[in-house]
Amino acid sequence: MSKEILQTFITMCVYIAIVICIGVYFAKRSNKNSENFFIGGRSLGPWVAAMSAEASDMSGWLLMGLPGVAYWCGIADAFWTAVGLAVGTYLNWLIVSKRLRKYSVVAGNAITIPDFFSNRFKENKKVLMTIASLFIVIFFSVYAGSCFVTCGKLFNQIFGIDYQLMMVIGAIFVIAYTFLGGFLAESVSDFMQALLMIISLLVMLLVGVFEAGGISHVIENINGIPGFTEFFNIAQPTVVDGVQQVADGEPVFGPAVKYGFLSILSMMAWGLGYFGMPQVLLRFIAIRKADELKRSRRIATVWCVISLAAAVCIGLIGRSVYSTAPELLTKSGAETIFIYMSKILLHPIFAGVIMAGILAATISSSDSYLLIAVSAISKNLYQGVLKKNATDKQVMTVSRITMLIVALIGIIIALDENSIIFGIVSFAWAGFGATFGPLMLFSLFWKRINRAGAIAGMLSGGIAVFVWKLVLNPLGGIFSIYELLPAFIISCIFIVVVSLCTKAPSAEIQAEFEAAKTIEC
Repeated sequence: MSKEILQTFITMCVYIAIVICIGVYFAKRSNKNSENFFIGGRSLGPWVAAMSAEASDMSGWLLMGLPGVAYWCGIADAFWTAVGLAVGTYLNWLIVSKRLRKYSVVAGNAITIPDFFSNRFKENKKVLMTIASLFIVIFFSVYAGSCFVTCGKLFNQIFGIDYQLMMVIGAIFVIAYTFLGGFLAESVSDFMQALLMIISLLVMLLVGVFEAGGISHVIENINGIPGFTEFFNIAQPTVVDGVQQVADGEPVFGPAVKYGFLSILSMMAWGLGYFGMPQVLLRFIAIRKADELKRSRRIATVWCVISLAAAVCIGLIGRSVYSTAPELLTKSGAETIFIYMSKILLHPIFAGVIMAGILAATISSSDSYLLIAVSAISKNLYQGVLKKNATDKQVMTVSRITMLIVALIGIIIALDENSIIFGIVSFAWAGFGATFGPLMLFSLFWKRINRAGAIAGMLSGGIAVFVWKLVLNPLGGIFSIYELLPAFIISCIFIVVVSLCTKAPSAEIQAEFEAAKTIEC
């Protein structure tokens, strides 16, 4: 191991040690009871709630997936995705957060998303809770897989060590950390990681611009690529066996392809996903005061806009300077542009800090995903359905067993080192957005929705994501649209039609709906 790599490695180890210390510090408090373990006893402040929500949401996708998309095919795909996400972030905090914080208290003091849905509709037979829990486990296993892919690519790129080995080691670290500290440790460390992520992005952006010779040189270098800098056209790298071709020292691109309204709508639809993201929605439930959510909204939106813009720009800058680097000539390899630039442009110690930013993003997401998946099985299925008199100690035991199983599924998903982080995340994002998004909005704001409509909406949305992605999308044409949008619409239709065709909700449910508007908490 060279001196430079050793310095980078030591810096990252120091960061990991800090994260572990946070877990140890909060371990006793988090393990006091299941409410503390899963939502931190509703004690999050506005800064921690906002920053931890965004860090757990964006994950390594922000520092690898999004810059990789911009590097590979230009501004259009990355820009419209970023716009959709920024708008979705703002609207979610504006529309959903305060109402959900209050309603979760009214609905039996719900501490998980399946809890909320089940309590909201006064279930005796926990059908809604069971379906919600199973979808959470399915899609968070996929999400965890994307995070483990990030770990593998990160350490493989830095140290040249086998991808699969490093992916498994990264997964083991995340499991151990989440085991230790629960939601509160996760949220506090996520706050720190969100700071590190945005600092890493801004530092890399500034250094990259300097290395390229200024913004004008960046624009000049990428303007020659057909469709690369356009919002309504997209660049097409010429590839053979998945590898972009290079001729006369320049990367080869085909003619630009039109990026039409359907494509823009497809990418903007990413914003719809926020209404169903459990890792974000839980922060709304966990904040200590509903009135503090306004400040959290401003913090989260500013962080999101700056981070997304910086990530897209880093991809563009990377293409202008390192367009023929062998490591970046595949779509999967393009997702390492952030790491590649860090290694080349920064002192090893500073590069270590930047790499820790990627590791921070990965940890902040994967621990959230594991914890929420675990709560769905142990708290909702085990205690809520199978063994209603289960003690907190038994719930915690089942939680840890479940965490190992979900993590193992994620590791299996991540075994392929050619996995595209952006693609994995997009499928899981669509799954949550269509399964929970419409139901969350109707549950919070439509008094007439009933349990039958809720079940129909959840099932139709989740199933539509699989059918559209696996069956219809390969047909092309209008079916090539991102599966979240049609699945979201299908779920909405089922909720409305089934609710109106079946019995209205009880007077008790309607009274709770009204009470959630005025309760102070």
